[in-house]
Amino acid sequence: MSKIIQVKGRTLSIRGNDIDTDRIIPARFLKEISFSRMGEYPFYDERFNADGSQKDHIFNRPERQGASVLIANDNFGCGSSREHAPQALYRWGIKAVIAESLAEIFAGNCTMIGLAGVTMGRKEILELQALSDDAPAMEAVLNLESKTLSWGERSFEIEIPESRRRALIEGSWDSTALLLSRINRARETAAALPYTTNFL
Repeated sequence: MSKIIQVKGRTLSIRGNDIDTDRIIPARFLKEISFSRMGEYPFYDERFNADGSQKDHIFNRPERQGASVLIANDNFGCGSSREHAPQALYRWGIKAVIAESLAEIFAGNCTMIGLAGVTMGRKEILELQALSDDAPAMEAVLNLESKTLSWGERSFEIEIPESRRRALIEGSWDSTALLLSRINRARETAAALPYTTNFL
């Protein structure tokens, strides 16, 4: 199973409270039959004009390409429960979201795909956003074991529900890998069920 103990990478920040899942991934892209192209669509309507030309958006800026840590404000990921929102961010390259607060369903959907969603106080988030703006090449290090975020000489405490933290650091967030790691037990159980072996 894939254990996620540390996320290291360059940052970018999205400012504003109550950024909902419809802004993260517009509803018309939910018709995709798989998540394979979701990385093309995060904040699509804020990044592109109707003719497809780019707007000035942080996700379009060359110096932010390859960033993997997203810094956000209050109630990030609110709105509908669409799992496409964290999928779009993850497939664009985001591996951790650090916010003042995260919508509960959005945070759960993040954990289910191995995207770390953590929170920090407003003062610390604003400081981190300012640091990110001033130094786009700098890397942040999120450590889920110590519950800290390091930025150069600075260190911040982060919060994450213990159940989600343990799922990430133990690898149990990956339900497919978890099932495969216990496949023999699953087969034994299936073989003992009368409706799978002796059903008439």
